Amino acid sequence: KPKTKRAKRFLEKREPKLTENTKNAMLIKGGNANLTVTEVLKDIYAVKKPFAVLYRKKNITRPFEDQTSLEFFSKKSDCSLFLFGSHNKKRPNNLIIGRMFDYHVLDMIELGIDKFVSLKDVKNNKCPEGTKPMLIFAGDMFDLNEEYRRLKSLLIDFFRGPTVPSIRLAGLEHVLHFTAVDGKIYMRSYKVLLKKSGCKIPRIELEEIGPSLDLVMRRTHLASDDLYKLSLKQPKALKSKKKKNISHDVFGTTYGRIHMQKQDLSKLQTRKMKGLKKRPAEKSAEDGGISPKKAKSA
Repeated sequence: KPKTKRAKRFLEKREPKLTENTKNAMLIKGGNANLTVTEVLKDIYAVKKPFAVLYRKKNITRPFEDQTSLEFFSKKSDCSLFLFGSHNKKRPNNLIIGRMFDYHVLDMIELGIDKFVSLKDVKNNKCPEGTKPMLIFAGDMFDLNEEYRRLKSLLIDFFRGPTVPSIRLAGLEHVLHFTAVDGKIYMRSYKVLLKKSGCKIPRIELEEIGPSLDLVMRRTHLASDDLYKLSLKQPKALKSKKKKNISHDVFGTTYGRIHMQKQDLSKLQTRKMKGLKKRPAEKSAEDGGISPKKAKSA
């Protein structure tokens, strides 16, 4: 139980919510990280800001052997995503990307850096801090292979940024492109330039701004199907209730069925024209079969 109001506010902030906050990522440097790995972590931190925490001190840990330190840092910084960088003779220029579920490691994938171009090496104008990127995935492996499919889900989780209610055209200025081909994953970062085209729709050009990474998949630690399914479970309050008598076709058109009482078509008002006027005999039949002349003589 909290002893102070500040501690109470802190615990309330971390309580489960129907709509969760934007996921934060922690970037951790291993005990023997070299200059390349350090620069990669700094550049990804620059792309991910302000939803990231960069640990500048070295931490001697091996995520695939012992995950307790990662879970401790996750609880301390309230981060559900992590990127761990290390370097050794067996696995040079190593990155481990992963995510947490209930402060326990859900899944993580080890990637090796083959080639790296830093943000500093590309002399172009950069995107402002906190820009929400557009994510593009190219390559059949992201749909055919289970490990690549899980990596795609991990990368979307890592770089997606906050959920926004509306989109502004001028705000679409950062693109992250991931290509899987020949056993490698190529990550490229572009800035969108809106040029004049002579009409309302602008002409679009892409300018590379960095960082640029050529990655190779190494080890994987994937969650079981049951645990993965549990992590995707949504609360009942967020699920949309099924509406009766409403259906949709393949084109997205909405159809509604209306239930009405049986109508008497004889009382239906039609157009007033001579051809549709009722004859005296028809009127007398409706009144009860007595003509007005007979009633008068009687």
